Amino acid sequence: MIARIATCLLLALLAAPGRAAAQDTGPELLRVYLDCPQTHCDLDFFRRAVTFVDYVRDRNDAAVHVLLREQDTGGGGDAFTAVFIGREAFAGREDTLRYFSPQDATDSAEREGIAQMLRLGLVPFASRLPLAAQLRLSYEAPADAFVRTDSRRDPWNNWVFRVRGSGFLEGESRVREAELFGGVSAQRVTAALKLGVAVEGSYEWNEFEVDSVTTVTSTQESYGISTFAVRSLGPHWGFRVAASADRSTYRNRRLGIRGLVGLEYDIYPYTESASRLFTIRYELGASRYRYDEVTIFDKLEETLLSHALEVELDATQPWGSVGLGASGFQYLDDLSSNSLELFGDIEVRLYRGLSLELDGSVSRIRDQRHLPAEGLTPEEILLRQQELATDYRYDISLGLSYSFGSIFNNVVNRRFGDGDAFF
Repeated sequence: MIARIATCLLLALLAAPGRAAAQDTGPELLRVYLDCPQTHCDLDFFRRAVTFVDYVRDRNDAAVHVLLREQDTGGGGDAFTAVFIGREAFAGREDTLRYFSPQDATDSAEREGIAQMLRLGLVPFASRLPLAAQLRLSYEAPADAFVRTDSRRDPWNNWVFRVRGSGFLEGESRVREAELFGGVSAQRVTAALKLGVAVEGSYEWNEFEVDSVTTVTSTQESYGISTFAVRSLGPHWGFRVAASADRSTYRNRRLGIRGLVGLEYDIYPYTESASRLFTIRYELGASRYRYDEVTIFDKLEETLLSHALEVELDATQPWGSVGLGASGFQYLDDLSSNSLELFGDIEVRLYRGLSLELDGSVSRIRDQRHLPAEGLTPEEILLRQQELATDYRYDISLGLSYSFGSIFNNVVNRRFGDGDAFF
């Protein structure tokens, strides 16, 4: 009896969607593929807020491919860029809109601003379809619409300040851990000049009870102050000066003082940074170090000159995204003391729902001049209290994802969460 009742209920649930699908849905909606893998993207909200389109799972089924990208602004907010790429009947048409959210914008206000940008960008495409007869245009004039203001006054002169702090405490009968972090920063960003200063520090404490008579305690601490200035030298060039001072037990550094100057060139204009960057950066620096322990080069303090070169490519296109780069660092008093790193991440849409994701880095390391001459204890090695000597580092991940089924992706149903598991 129970099996019969369960079967009837299941058949009723499966039949209900079929009857709903048979209803007349009116004119065909604009088919849109919303592509926002690198930004906070509330798809459920956008489906409810922008209702004159059909959202599809694959760009090959779309009449408009929307690339949505996010960048930080100098005021502490976010800049969202939406590129509307026409396909099929709209092939060859491309529009770009931007929305800037202030630093204190809530998630609700930010996603509504993004939704309004999507509406404005999609209307020119939708107006070419029969559904245009159901669209309405409205305008909300501000109360002071007829009061002209020729300039804006900013009492902070584009400076943005941030104070951060956090604490962590965890324990059980034989393990106790605690961590404290705090920082203060200030930054001023204009089109011509970026200025910044930051002070931060952290302290980490761990205690492990091995047995009734043996307890191992581990601590790490680091403190630092840094400042920089970046000057724009046109649409392709930038110049930077920076300085810092810090202490780090992990790097055997009682005090480190560094300064550098650098020059950067972007093959593409910086105005295109939301979609592509190809930068070449060279920096020349000087450092003064005082160490906690004598180093493997028999130094307790030293002054070093160094230089570094980095090449990086970042691009976001309808077929996916790519970030590739290489950097090299070298001390000038000993050219064999150097390091080289290759890094990158790639996401490629191979074919309707099939995507390949690859990211990783590999480094050759020959510049660990700060390592202490005396070897580390087993406890220091296991607890990573200090940096270990190594010739290389690497990390890599590879993944494939594939989705198939209905091309439409409009329905929002949050009952029982996202439905990722049955138990």
